[in-house]
Amino acid sequence: MSEGEKPAVRLLHLHRNDNVAVLMQDAESGATTRHGARCISIPTALGMGHKIAVAPIAKGTDVLKYGAPIGFAARDIAIGEHVHLHNVTSRYTVIEDMEAGQR
Repeated sequence: MSEGEKPAVRLLHLHRNDNVAVLMQDAESGATTRHGARCISIPTALGMGHKIAVAPIAKGTDVLKYGAPIGFAARDIAIGEHVHLHNVTSRYTVIEDMEAGQR
């Protein structure tokens, strides 16, 4: 690491088939991390515990964590992008079922 260069943000990749990984520390906007041989840039500041995409996730594709689908992409999600409620439709939240019943 050269002078002034920040260390890479650490990730927790829970299962080999997962297309997301969990930040093990806070990440500043523009921080970088490694996943295998790939260097990933994180475009927005995120807190520890948030998920980022470690592979491109096309709209409608399952978001995989723990080797299982936790939802599907509501839109295309780029590598390094925050993966959360704004771009994933959950398969497991009770509130979505409640809201659907109110329509």
